Amino acid sequence: MKIMNLSQKLVLVTGILFLCTVSSNAQFLKKLGKTAERAAERAVERRVDREATEKTDQALDSILEPGSKKGGNTPVPNGRKPEESTSENGDSSENAPMASSEGPKSLEVYSKFDYVPGDEQLFFDDFANDFVGDFPSKWNTNAGGEVVTLGGDSQKWFKLKAGYQIYFIPNAPKIPNDFTIEFDIIGIGVEGVSSTAHLRVDLSDNEKFAEGSNFVQAHIPFCQYTPVGITFENRKNDKREIYSTVKADIRNAIINGAHISIAVNDERFRLWVDETKYVDVPKAVPLGKLTTLKFHANNFKDNTEQVFITNLKVAKGGEDLRRKLLSEGKISTNAILFNSGSDQLKPESMGVIRQIFQVLEQDSSINLKIVGHTDSDGAEDTNMKLSKNRAEAVKSALVSVYGVDAGRLSTDGKGESEPVGDNSTSDGKSQNRRVEFIKL
Repeated sequence: MKIMNLSQKLVLVTGILFLCTVSSNAQFLKKLGKTAERAAERAVERRVDREATEKTDQALDSILEPGSKKGGNTPVPNGRKPEESTSENGDSSENAPMASSEGPKSLEVYSKFDYVPGDEQLFFDDFANDFVGDFPSKWNTNAGGEVVTLGGDSQKWFKLKAGYQIYFIPNAPKIPNDFTIEFDIIGIGVEGVSSTAHLRVDLSDNEKFAEGSNFVQAHIPFCQYTPVGITFENRKNDKREIYSTVKADIRNAIINGAHISIAVNDERFRLWVDETKYVDVPKAVPLGKLTTLKFHANNFKDNTEQVFITNLKVAKGGEDLRRKLLSEGKISTNAILFNSGSDQLKPESMGVIRQIFQVLEQDSSINLKIVGHTDSDGAEDTNMKLSKNRAEAVKSALVSVYGVDAGRLSTDGKGESEPVGDNSTSDGKSQNRRVEFIKL
């Protein structure tokens, strides 16, 4: 038997290591592309109008509040469900190919989703105006991070640098007593991540890089080998009152891309992952103390276990739209979302559509006109058609998911002709993409 000398052994080992590295990189890139495809662009650009009157409050309180026999507990009708679109949604412009006005099957899953976003946008960032590789211009940190794209998709993401006492702070105004937060997250390379790895959302009285004397925190777990649960904690005047972990298996959501929704109303804190509400604590928030939203990622291996965030929106309000519609006869909202350039509803839109249904159910004499609006991306005639098709898609959801009589609903579209924001900015475009409901 021939024995290899030392130099031959070194050549053989080097070759094996090279082949393993190439194979590993190829598998990572392939996985990255698939992950980006699964993480469909979630435009969380919403704006709504909400104002109550005492008379309308009294009428609704007896009918629509929790425990009522009406408003939200109606079974979803059975029947033929429309097919889900398989088109690409990475293009952020409004002139992408238009899909069927029928909604996806997952609308039924969201039919009892009760999150409603705030009605006055305070901050929005999808990193569209930032260069890939740069730290985002609307944020601050005591460490680092960069804007990236994933797998060739046009959606930009903020890759957070994980570590102890590292914070990322959006340049948002001081948070009010009633507000909502929405964002999208995804984890890449987290299959073997520690059970303690998490993205923490902080609401704090400290404007810099510390927890503060007053805060509420939600720890979103990224662990894949066991369902860790969502940990919630608060502190009031340096004294902890709550530290608990809610049972939650969000492992698939993390690697496929999850939409996080948070609502704070005075002392109450609620958190949803996609359509499921996991946290609802009525006396958690140090009232009048909190000023700053910040993010913290910890216990991830640098460069291999990666955390990404995009489409952050902070909005004032987040209360009941039903009262506004009944008292004033009209609401305008950009909380009804569609796939980019499409009239296919995103399922997280059902929080608002559900409230519209409750108004129609409460008063059978009410008829509504649904009007769609777009931003100025794309051709004017295309946007006009798109806006009309989007209004029809909302009508279709009310009819097919909630059983509303189609004869009570009419539709129209205004395209880009009636902007309420600056179409040269992503923030303005998010305001212009909206749906109006008008009592007839």
